[in-house]
Amino acid sequence: MSSHTIEGASAGGAKRVRKSIEWPTVLLALVIYGGWGLLTFFWAALPYPLLFVLGGWIIAWHGSLQHEVLHGHPTRFWVINDAIGWPPISIWLPYRLYKRSHLKHHRDDWLTDPIEDPESYYFTGEHWARTGAAGRLLATINNTLPGRLILGPLIAMAALFGSEAALMLKGDLRNLGMWLRHALGAVAVLVWVIGVCGMPVWIYLTAFVYAGLAFSRLRSFAEHRYAGEKEERTAIVENTPAFGLLFLHNNLHIVHHSRPQLAWYKIPALYKAERDAFIRLNGGLVYNGYWEVARRYFFRTHHQPVHPHHPDRVSVGDQARAG
Repeated sequence: MSSHTIEGASAGGAKRVRKSIEWPTVLLALVIYGGWGLLTFFWAALPYPLLFVLGGWIIAWHGSLQHEVLHGHPTRFWVINDAIGWPPISIWLPYRLYKRSHLKHHRDDWLTDPIEDPESYYFTGEHWARTGAAGRLLATINNTLPGRLILGPLIAMAALFGSEAALMLKGDLRNLGMWLRHALGAVAVLVWVIGVCGMPVWIYLTAFVYAGLAFSRLRSFAEHRYAGEKEERTAIVENTPAFGLLFLHNNLHIVHHSRPQLAWYKIPALYKAERDAFIRLNGGLVYNGYWEVARRYFFRTHHQPVHPHHPDRVSVGDQARAG
């Protein structure tokens, strides 16, 4: 069997090999890349507020597609799936780095742990202390929904670039080749956007890149919080058809963590059929749409910043919190 053939294990540990192409995901990829091309080409015909919404939507949708393909969709060949997810239209995050980080995040025994989970928003006690008053204030703001949407993209990018630069300054160049390939792809994207489409770079960086990352922060904001049982650390956001499509049904996040190899378009039916079981599994961590998330956390923080397992330990390096 080819080294690129998927032989992933489901949450239950059973091996499975995909035997057919998942055409809904192929169609989705064509819609996203085609939509991005049309939106960038005809950008001048749209007012900036509408461009901000549509540009942000398409970049966030692309992030959802990347999440889908890194889990082994839509074909049984990793090389094809990775080729679908690789184009860096979001500019800031290399697909390979996201893939490595996110698959590590799926070690559910470590969910929310600030040392072991690269997508954790928690701190160790000593890291929290070393952050300083200004840093703690910024982290607290980022732990509210408005802060996550407005400042969260900047914080995520700064964390990623800072951690990667620190590694390279220490002589760790393992990611250098990946970054160079990503940079070439990003340059190609900008040649299209600026040279062909005539869009000012500031418009692309704000109305597409930043807006897209803000949409993605909405999805990740309330996905996880610490609980004693690992299954109870993953939330469900019901009754949100538009955002459900944007996030490829990862609003029903406990389904994804329970069945990470399940295709996005099969998630709603499974959740509907086994809703009560999933709610029992995650301890009732359910929100009635993102309006409820907003009501709960517009002025309140989502969780206590220091992880209960690490009140006195120092985090090893900064976390690239790409959720």
